[in-house]
Amino acid sequence: MSEKPFRWRTVLEVAVISFVIYIVLGAPGLKSSVQSEPSNEQDVPIARARAESLVYPDYKDLQCAKHGVEMHVFSAEPLVIYIDGFLSGEEIQHLIDISEGKWQKSTVFNAGVETTDEAVRKSEKALIPRDEVVQCIEQRALSIQGWPRDTFIERLWTQRYKVSGHYSFHYDWSTATKEAMRVSTFMVYLKADCEGGGTNFPRLQMPNDPKWCEYLECEHESTPDGVTFRAMPGNAVFWMNFDAERRGYKEVIHAGMPVTKGEKIGLNVWSWYQKGHQMAPS
Repeated sequence: MSEKPFRWRTVLEVAVISFVIYIVLGAPGLKSSVQSEPSNEQDVPIARARAESLVYPDYKDLQCAKHGVEMHVFSAEPLVIYIDGFLSGEEIQHLIDISEGKWQKSTVFNAGVETTDEAVRKSEKALIPRDEVVQCIEQRALSIQGWPRDTFIERLWTQRYKVSGHYSFHYDWSTATKEAMRVSTFMVYLKADCEGGGTNFPRLQMPNDPKWCEYLECEHESTPDGVTFRAMPGNAVFWMNFDAERRGYKEVIHAGMPVTKGEKIGLNVWSWYQKGHQMAPS
């Protein structure tokens, strides 16, 4: 965690950051060691199943309105970026609207078996249809990362947390192999009419500059260790799950803190690296 003075990044710096992400995700010659769950025979069907959930925006015909964001680098190693204005108000409302009628209990995987366990994860999730608005969000997520090679967006899910809803500490980089892995995460906030519900990273360090308190929980006595990003509609936290050697960053373990009042709705945008993967024929 850098202790340099807080400042907004210029367009040039953002471009450099995107290039760094591109190199990390797609540069040839990277070593294949993975510091996550050991590779085994079960990883192969998991990777294939994940590939089936990848999406392919029609970049040629897709017409997306220009959308500006403010990106603030929180940490360089691991790369963690706070994105102010990742979604517009209209996009937020659209995502909430198309989630209605699709909510189902969120699940967890235990030894490869999908099940529900409210002690670990208590929320509802909705697999949203890929209309033009959703495809433009997919495209935006890839664009911010510099269009990395062999990297695709997974189908988007919204998540709804009511009172006592939470997600215990976990990594997004589990079940990785040298050929396939969830390389990055955008945690996007849609609705935050609630108390609690921040995203806590216990192994990240609080910054010295108080300007970060616009986005972090800084003054609450009950704030847990590490860093807790406040849920703010339209904003997002982006982080890389692996380093250049394809080892999972231990610093990106995180949790959705319990909602103590009201309701929170979030959006998961995950990028998946699948070496040599090609778009399925239509």
